[in-house]
Amino acid sequence: MIETSRLKILLPIALLLTGIACAWAVIATRPQMMPQTPNADVPLVTVIQVEPQRLRLDVHSQGIVTPRNEIDLIPEVSGKITQLHANFVTGGFFARDDVLASIDPRDYDYAIAQAQAQIAEAKRQLAMEEAQADQAHNEWQALGEGTATSLAMREPQLAEARAKLKAAEANLLQAKIKRSRCELRAPFTGRLQTKLVGLGQTIQAGEKLAHIYSTDLAEIRLPLPTDQLANLDLPLGTGGRQCGAASLPCPKVMLTAEFAGALQTWEGRIVRSEGKLDDTTGVLYAVAEVVNPYTQKDDHPPLLAGLFVQALIQGKELQNLFVLPQVAINASQQVLVIDAELRLHIRHLEVLRNEPDRILVKGGLSAGDRIVTAGIQVPVEGMKVRVE
Repeated sequence: MIETSRLKILLPIALLLTGIACAWAVIATRPQMMPQTPNADVPLVTVIQVEPQRLRLDVHSQGIVTPRNEIDLIPEVSGKITQLHANFVTGGFFARDDVLASIDPRDYDYAIAQAQAQIAEAKRQLAMEEAQADQAHNEWQALGEGTATSLAMREPQLAEARAKLKAAEANLLQAKIKRSRCELRAPFTGRLQTKLVGLGQTIQAGEKLAHIYSTDLAEIRLPLPTDQLANLDLPLGTGGRQCGAASLPCPKVMLTAEFAGALQTWEGRIVRSEGKLDDTTGVLYAVAEVVNPYTQKDDHPPLLAGLFVQALIQGKELQNLFVLPQVAINASQQVLVIDAELRLHIRHLEVLRNEPDRILVKGGLSAGDRIVTAGIQVPVEGMKVRVE
């Protein structure tokens, strides 16, 4: 009984000591962990190498094609329309000095005949007065004494006869002018936009017959922001410099528009700039001109009035400019430059112009600089990188 009690006491103590001995053996024989320096993950970047270039700074704009001349056809005399031009229809073409409409001239021919009769009568009256004046002068020399009065010499009657002759000649000239206005001639080569009368219709002086416009020249007003004017050779003031002169050639303009299911192109020139900035937008308008816009060659469509076009104006050429893609520069106009030791540097640039597909830089870069375009999420000055 005593032995059993001792066994119950000693067995747990033996088991506890055995566990402690095993735990100590495990701790004493575990492998030693050697301290290691963690390896930094060096990012892999994509770079481009830049070189200075000579670039032409073209300017983009847009506008609507308008005729250079556009007027209402209005007669100065009344009467019945007896003849119309063969192309006196909406969209019809005509040449300069073509007779667009003729008005019945018979009333004005009658006025010319009356004026000619008045001239003949005035000449007869003048001849009679001149004869009577000569007779009065001779009689006074033969019979008169003292100084003769102007009335005795028939000077007022002679002046009246001469004035009546001049008035009759003026009436004839006026009648001929009205007769010439019976034919309405085209002041320019053009096209009829709106027809408002027909053959045989009686019209009054001042009544609108049609609306016509010229087709020899087309103009496009192009808005230009003031910060883009430095890129163009435009005469903005006095001083003898005129666009088109030898010292200042007109900037070329390429006009494009979607027409007839395809992208069409026309060439023009900037011929002048308008006199002041627009009150609402603050832009300056330049006027482009296209010669013979309605000429159709090799299936190339004409440049129709009212067409909305995009314009690319030929600008000045500048040297030592760098071209960067949009992804290479951030909103603060900074780029990431890689040096010879593959370390990263943040550099601020002087941007000349930001275009949809590229950025033009005029300061802050040197020839051969390597610019990061991808691979850096959070740039740190001086960090090590790897280059693809």
